[in-house]
Amino acid sequence: MTTVERQQLIDEARQARENAVAPFSKFKVGAALRTKGGRIFHGCNVENCSYGLTVCAERVALLSALAAGQREFTAIAVMTQSDEPSTPCGPCRQLMWEYCGDIDVILANLAGRTKDFKLAALFPEPFYFSLED
Repeated sequence: MTTVERQQLIDEARQARENAVAPFSKFKVGAALRTKGGRIFHGCNVENCSYGLTVCAERVALLSALAAGQREFTAIAVMTQSDEPSTPCGPCRQLMWEYCGDIDVILANLAGRTKDFKLAALFPEPFYFSLED
């Protein structure tokens, strides 16, 4: 991924964050997922009073892309307001691993701090199940 593409993904995650619905935690998150073909899918967190029905920005972006027929991904950027860029939660990491593989993960905050990882570094021991085994 080029420097320009990386920055575009961060900017798109920042824009997606503006649509977050976080009345309970006040912690807005935006995500931008890039497909192998260069399309970008956006996601934001949407909270629910039961919390169990809350969905994360990363999952919204991934599920939107999958619903649009996309199956190959190269990178995701996640934008938060925290002092340090925040990592995706465990369920998001598991879903990303299953559908995206070892993609680039760019963590960013509103102050402009970023951290770059491969998903395997954030999720070294994913659950794996195969019907072919």
